[in-house]
Amino acid sequence: MSDSDLPATGLTPERIRSWLVERVAYYGKLPAEEIDADVPLAHYGLDSVYAFALCGDIEDMLGLAVEPVLLWDVDTVTALTAHLAELAAA
Repeated sequence: MSDSDLPATGLTPERIRSWLVERVAYYGKLPAEEIDADVPLAHYGLDSVYAFALCGDIEDMLGLAVEPVLLWDVDTVTALTAHLAELAAA
């Protein structure tokens, strides 16, 4: 599944989670298999610069507007997935 397919195929929690893992891996310069969805994003080196970039990705690819501060409030892939799935369902 390519990034451009996400909104067209529906934003299920599983698709959002998979996409988020890929993005965190990309920004952290790690293989996706090394991303633990329950570990804080900061553990993977996602600082404020990456938070802005990831929020831009979320808006561009998922069509959901979020503020970068969200990544400190819901600071794991699991928590962020749940939040984004809730936004997508609304």
